[in-house]
Amino acid sequence: MPITIDEFAKVEMKVGKITTVDDIPAARKPVYRLTVDFGDGVTRQCVAGIKDRYSKEELQDKVVVAVLNLEPKSVAGVVSECMLLAAFNETELSLLAPERGVSIGAKVG
Repeated sequence: MPITIDEFAKVEMKVGKITTVDDIPAARKPVYRLTVDFGDGVTRQCVAGIKDRYSKEELQDKVVVAVLNLEPKSVAGVVSECMLLAAFNETELSLLAPERGVSIGAKVG
């Protein structure tokens, strides 16, 4: 379903840095609760179903791209306030990250 450039422009995507990675024992699926720093004092909590693909050590301090203006959603009692972007197929998953060093909080478009 095609969307217009104006519709796409509504999606707020930014570069962030994962600062904390925690398990969510009450979750039915393997998920992490992440805290992501988007700079200028903006942090968001994110629930990500990537526990079976990434270790806590791999995620700690990882630079990622996320969508910030989705409606918050509660997962296993934890509110998810953003969504990490990833490329995936049936067997692999890779979180999206800037190719070159850009600052935390940089806009993505």
